[in-house]
Amino acid sequence: MRACLYWLLLLSFCNISSAQKAPNVIFILADDLGYGDLSYLNSNSKIFTPNIDQLARDGKSFTDAHAPASLCTPTRYAILTGRYGWRSSLKKGVLKHYDPPLIEKGRFTIGQLFKQNNYSTACIGKWHLGWEWSLNNNSFFSDSLKIGNDAPADRFRIEKLVDFSKPITDGPISKGFDYYFGDDVPNYPPYVFIENDKTIGLPLLYKPDVMYGHPGFMIKDWKLEAVVPAITNKAVNYIKQNAEKKQPFFLYFALTSPHVPIAPDEDFKGTSKAGAYGDFIQETDWAVSQIIVAVKNAGISDNTIIIFTSDNGSPGQDGTNMSGEMNSIFKYDHYPNAPFKGMKTDLWEGGHHVPFIVSWPGKIKSNTISTETICHSDLLATCADILKTPIPLKEAEDSYSLLSLLLDGKNNYERPYTIHHSGTGIFAIRQGDWKLIMTGNSGGGLIPSKAELINGVPVPLQLYNMKNDLQEAKNLYLVYPEKVKELKNLLLQAKNSNGTKYSTPHKH
Repeated sequence: MRACLYWLLLLSFCNISSAQKAPNVIFILADDLGYGDLSYLNSNSKIFTPNIDQLARDGKSFTDAHAPASLCTPTRYAILTGRYGWRSSLKKGVLKHYDPPLIEKGRFTIGQLFKQNNYSTACIGKWHLGWEWSLNNNSFFSDSLKIGNDAPADRFRIEKLVDFSKPITDGPISKGFDYYFGDDVPNYPPYVFIENDKTIGLPLLYKPDVMYGHPGFMIKDWKLEAVVPAITNKAVNYIKQNAEKKQPFFLYFALTSPHVPIAPDEDFKGTSKAGAYGDFIQETDWAVSQIIVAVKNAGISDNTIIIFTSDNGSPGQDGTNMSGEMNSIFKYDHYPNAPFKGMKTDLWEGGHHVPFIVSWPGKIKSNTISTETICHSDLLATCADILKTPIPLKEAEDSYSLLSLLLDGKNNYERPYTIHHSGTGIFAIRQGDWKLIMTGNSGGGLIPSKAELINGVPVPLQLYNMKNDLQEAKNLYLVYPEKVKELKNLLLQAKNSNGTKYSTPHKH
C-alpha cells in the first residue's frame, strides 16, 4: 500500500513538473527576405511559402513589424542585446570578414537571459557579429585591421596570417550560447563550418574566382548550395536532442537565405515563378517546415514558441550568378518588398518593414493579427517577461515586452516610438502614424524620388503619414512643421540618451 502511494505521489509530482516546464523558444531569422516575398502577405507573389503561411495561421502575424536597421549586422546586434545597433561602435554598414566582436564585453544578451533561467541555448546559422581570429604571430586580426578598413589588399595580407588551428574567441559561446554551428557569413571567407569556437577542418585552399563570394580561404569541396541544408539539419537535431530533457531550450536559428549567394539546392531549382531567388525562398520555407515538423514529432508543440521574421528588406536580386542587380527580380513581375517603397539599406519601408509571426499553441489565438508598430529589439524584453525575470539595470534599453499583445491583445505595450537606421547611417523616427526621415535621400543610395521633391526642389527632410500614405508618396515636411519639430526633438533626445527607456516616458 505504501509502495502504491509512493508511486502515485511520484507520478503526480512528475506531471506537475512537466506542466510547469518553461516554454521552449525558437527564433527563426531569415536573411534579406522581403515582406512581399511571402504568399500569405502578397497575393501576387510569384513565390509559394505554404509552411510560413501556415505558421501565420497557427499564430499571430504582426503587420507593422520593423527590423531596427535596414542591414544585417546592426539588426542582429539589436535582437541579441535589446539595444539599437547604432549605439554600438558600428555607425553604418556591416561587419566585414574577420572583424572583431561588435557585442561589447559584459553586454547582457538574450542568450544570457535564458542561461540564467536554466535553459540550454544554441545559435545555429549566420552569426555576423564578429570574432577574435588568432594570427600566427600571437596577435589577433583586429590588432592589425580596424573596423572600417575595407581595403581588400590589407585584409588579405592579414588573412594569410590567420591560424585556423586555434580557437576563435569572443563569438557566440562567449555571448550566452552553449552551442554554435554555422558558417558566420555565407559570402565571406573563411568558407568553412564553425562549431563552437573551432573550424571544422582547416580552410587552407584559396577560393577560386569562379565561386561566388569575397576572395579568401576555404575548406576543400566547399559547396555554397549545401549551407542551408546543413544548418537546417543541425537545428532539427538540436531540437530532437533537447526535446526530452527537463531543461527547456532557446534556439536562435539564423538562416543564410535568401541572402547572396543565392544558391538553392538542386531539389528547389525551378520550383518558383521568380527564378533562383524565388527558388531559394521556397527552400527557406522548407527549412522552416523542418523546424515545425521537428517540434511536432518531438511532442513539444504545445510548449514551444516559434517566432519567424527577417533581418531587413530584400535587395531584389534575381540570382544571376548567385547574385544579380538590385531589383532585377522585377523582371519576373515579383515585388519582394510589396506593398512598400524602397529596399534593403533604405529608410523607406521596404528597407525594414518585414514579416513577423509568433506561434504558441494554447497561449496565442490562431489566425490573429496585430497592427501595433513593433521592433525586433523587443525580443529580449518579451522573453524576460515570459520568464518573469528582471533585466539588469541599464541593459536592453531599447526593448519593450510584446507579451500582452501576444496573449490577450490588450495594449499594454509601452514602446513610445521606433527609430530606423539606414545602411549609410541615416536616421528616421516613427511615432504613431507619423514617420520622419532625416535626409532628402533615404540612405540607400537611390536617386531622389518624387516624394523627395516639393515644387521640383529637393527637401532636407521627409515626413509621411503612414496611415494614409503607406507608399510614402506625399512628403508633408512643409505642411506640418510642428510635427517635424516634435519628432526631431524626440530623435535627438533618444540619440543623446543611454536608451529609449531612460529618455522617454512609457506609453500608457
